[in-house]
Amino acid sequence: MSGAAAAGPLPHHDGSELHAPQQTALEAPVRLRLRIPEVWGSADRVWLRSVHDGEPRYDAAAGLGAADGWAWWEAETTMTNPVLRYRFLLESGGRYWNLNAQGLFSRDVSDYADFRLTTFPAAPPWLRRGTLYQVFPDRFARSSRASEHTPPDWAVPADWDSTPVQGSSEQTPLQFYGGDLHGVTEQLDHIQALGADIIYLTPFFPARSNHRYDAATFAAVDPLLGGDQALMELVEAAHARGLKVLGDLTANHSGAAHEWFQRALTVPESEEAGYYYFNADHSSYEAWYGVASLPKLNWGSDALRERFVLDDDSPVARWLRPPFNLDGWRIDVGNMTGRLGGTDLNQEVARLIAKRVREINPDAALLAEATNDAAPDFSGEHWHGAMTYSNFTRPLWAWLAGNDAAHVNFFGTPLPGPHRIDAEEFLATHQDLAAAFSWDVRRQNMNALNSHDTARAATVMIDGGQRLGAVLMFSLPGVPVMFAGDEFGLKGDNGESSRTPMPWTDPDRILRDLRGMYAALAALRRQQPALTGGGIRWLHAEGDALAFIRESADSAVLVVVARAAADVGLAAGLLSSSQLAGLAHPPVFSHGEIGVATEDVLIRAGGPAAAVWLLPGVRVPPP
Repeated sequence: MSGAAAAGPLPHHDGSELHAPQQTALEAPVRLRLRIPEVWGSADRVWLRSVHDGEPRYDAAAGLGAADGWAWWEAETTMTNPVLRYRFLLESGGRYWNLNAQGLFSRDVSDYADFRLTTFPAAPPWLRRGTLYQVFPDRFARSSRASEHTPPDWAVPADWDSTPVQGSSEQTPLQFYGGDLHGVTEQLDHIQALGADIIYLTPFFPARSNHRYDAATFAAVDPLLGGDQALMELVEAAHARGLKVLGDLTANHSGAAHEWFQRALTVPESEEAGYYYFNADHSSYEAWYGVASLPKLNWGSDALRERFVLDDDSPVARWLRPPFNLDGWRIDVGNMTGRLGGTDLNQEVARLIAKRVREINPDAALLAEATNDAAPDFSGEHWHGAMTYSNFTRPLWAWLAGNDAAHVNFFGTPLPGPHRIDAEEFLATHQDLAAAFSWDVRRQNMNALNSHDTARAATVMIDGGQRLGAVLMFSLPGVPVMFAGDEFGLKGDNGESSRTPMPWTDPDRILRDLRGMYAALAALRRQQPALTGGGIRWLHAEGDALAFIRESADSAVLVVVARAAADVGLAAGLLSSSQLAGLAHPPVFSHGEIGVATEDVLIRAGGPAAAVWLLPGVRVPPP
């Protein structure tokens, strides 16, 4: 038995401050709390099982008393290692139960899904409290100065409003629409009105493609985007509004036109040749997925480490300092960086980059891409969070899959699209792939409905599904991510066709105006501390409906989302009496036909719908 779709309340723990310290240090004592619902039954004994120097240890928990229908237990242990892995062992009526981050089990379980507490420095609060807005510069906005930029020799010029984006052809990376960074600055009112406070720019370096992941240099901003001055003006204007700006850096590869690679090709004995992986006679080289335009960097080279990270003018350092003052980086394909065959320097490189970034700006953020099961690479020591699709985006697509979902690129798999699943499977997948993150990292992972590398949610999901997905994106632990164009309901069946120019001057291209919805959800998240720091308890996951509550000592937020008509029963003990009373008040956000039948403790959706209620917080007995 597990807690994935329980009919009633189950013993509960998460990493929030209701149950665990938010900061600790090596050798420090730590107190961890568990709560057991009275309707589940009483526990005869409870132990904290934690792993110290690789060996499990059991510490007896003591009862703290009861409050609001929950019996609380507390155990103490020591932070022997930088990462403390732990779970709870319960004895009740002659049976034994294990509670880990994946749920409650009446059997032995792997250590992989244990809760995790770490000693690593916390991420900047602005990251986990923020809402991120992703900009693909070529397609976001053309400023009045963009006409000064002559298309380069590699480009296929395209008209902003009339040329269709090529989703899969030789022209796909070459179509040039001419967006620039001055255009981003001119649209800061739009971004801020959506409630976003972190702008994430995909690469801005000179390159030979519109996506610019094939950098020709890391030493300048592409003149087609306005050059160095345009970035300085954008960051200065954003900071004046209280917004942060993140850049996008390819630590795994450069472009084949990069100045380093060109010297490496022509001078085999050069220092730069050691930056890459060449064969013995220098006739071929390793590249990302075999794509010749993206030669892979060799992090075994000490000279590369100096040039890329440690030098004062390195790519990692230069753009974080004045006069540019970026607020951090998203590292492209972070999961592949430093890995090739039998060589695995991934964590070493991550540690090197993180140390350098924090020397320059301790308040900077570091995110990294890892599209698969990301948890093993994200302890919190270096990357603050992951741009990953496995624990949220992929199962969400499958739960909300519409008729067109069978014809989209499903994250590079050979499948024709997501196979529709029920709420139970969504939750099981989500918990399976989120369990091994520490609570800190989980709160800082990027929650995206889509991105520049995926199909658009509006294409994948049922009619209105993007609204439902957005409610989950803003209310589950993690940093919500809007990809420019989401607010206009733009569509696309793969990453390339999703990079549609913004419909600033052509209202006919606005498929659905969702600006008000995104702004309302961003404001709600900003105003409710339970949505950025509160714990999470799942209350319902059955067929067409999901329900959970985010809880802190001061307040709680109940979220119910249904993809079709559904009844969500709130079994005895799931909510406290004061929380149940709070349901008498109208929701603070709602979409579709949804309401409360209080006499049955039932929330009823008449079709696709979502609602959010503010409720009282959780009472904890004093220690």
